[in-house]
Amino acid sequence: QVQLVESGGGLVRTGGSLRLSCAASGNIFRIDAIAWYRQAPGKQRELVAGITSVGNTNYADSGKGRFTISRDNAKNTVYLQMNSLKPEETAVYYCNARIMTRRSGTFSFTETDYWGQGTQVTVSS
Repeated sequence: QVQLVESGGGLVRTGGSLRLSCAASGNIFRIDAIAWYRQAPGKQRELVAGITSVGNTNYADSGKGRFTISRDNAKNTVYLQMNSLKPEETAVYYCNARIMTRRSGTFSFTETDYWGQGTQVTVSS
């Protein structure tokens, strides 16, 4: 089984910063792309930033220049540094990872998208 656990959310004032972490654990053979999404009340979940297995990144236009996504492959962890936060960025932030697992004792591999439980980010005005 694979688990994604986010942390680092909280309450911050406008213009403040937060660093989110997402740690993957379990029967992991390889982690491919990882991304952060967010969902505000009454809105659809949207992509915030993503990073590939070789470190290529992409960002939603809203976060370019303020957000930085990075990953530590040795720790199976991805980070999202968010600076100059705005009230409209209040949301639950979710980690999503495409992970390959191997059935024990076999050469059978499966690639699956996993989601974390989310971490609340609240930006006060």
